[in-house]
Amino acid sequence: MYSEIAHNKRKSILIISLFVVIIAALADVFDYAYAGGSPAILIGVVVGSIIYSTISYFVGMRLSLAINAAKEINKQDNPRLWRIIENLAITDGLPMPRVFIMEDPAPNAFATGRDPKHAAVCATSGLLEIMDDNELKGVFAHELGHVKNYDSRVSMIAFALMAAISLIADILLRMSFFRGGDRNEEDQIALFIGIAAAILAPLVAFLIQMAVSRQREYLADATGALTTRYPEGLISALRKIEQNGSTLKHQNTATAHFFFANPLKAHSITNLFSTHPPIEERIKKLEHMETHA
Repeated sequence: MYSEIAHNKRKSILIISLFVVIIAALADVFDYAYAGGSPAILIGVVVGSIIYSTISYFVGMRLSLAINAAKEINKQDNPRLWRIIENLAITDGLPMPRVFIMEDPAPNAFATGRDPKHAAVCATSGLLEIMDDNELKGVFAHELGHVKNYDSRVSMIAFALMAAISLIADILLRMSFFRGGDRNEEDQIALFIGIAAAILAPLVAFLIQMAVSRQREYLADATGALTTRYPEGLISALRKIEQNGSTLKHQNTATAHFFFANPLKAHSITNLFSTHPPIEERIKKLEHMETHA
């Protein structure tokens, strides 16, 4: 289990590094296409993206809970759920997170918060109905794994880099089309490179962002299995969700990546760009961890 966690962390670092490579490549294209242009544009875009992402990072928890109509509970409201989360938090050495329930028949859950001291976990009413205690422990060990691994922080970095790439690409595209004067052969080459980079870079960056999100899901599974020392609970929960479906009644794409399983309607095209790995792949990895523990 420890080797699986270390492997997933190394993969996340590598994937994040690809963002930086894309930004550097776009900067080179910008310099080539617009030699002598002010670097202040690029610096301003990157700084602006970081500021925007940082603001989202600090208000994201409240927004995600409000968007999903999650209601905060106390211990007396649902002693079973509270006790499970409290025991897992103690095991992980984490502060007790705020606990929420959202009314939805689909079995699902999510965690949010910028760090362990400012964290919240939420279960759907459907999850509480169909899961036994061991399965609930598996689900919330996974969710607290996100908290423990600072996945909101990783997502913020990925979002900031994605925003920077998209804005730089947009500037490249606009400047390519609206550049004044007659274009010689070199200008036409620069135009072609600028347009190609502006179209392809955001798509590649988006795919990298999806890869980051999927990798963090695998990491949270491994962390959760290590916390409970009982991967069967998480495997059983995933199988139940696979059978019952995880699509929420009221869906929101902005918070979809927070959830334990994909909360959006499954289509063959959207599955390619899902922030969640296929459930069968998650089960396979957990079973592999179990046999090599």
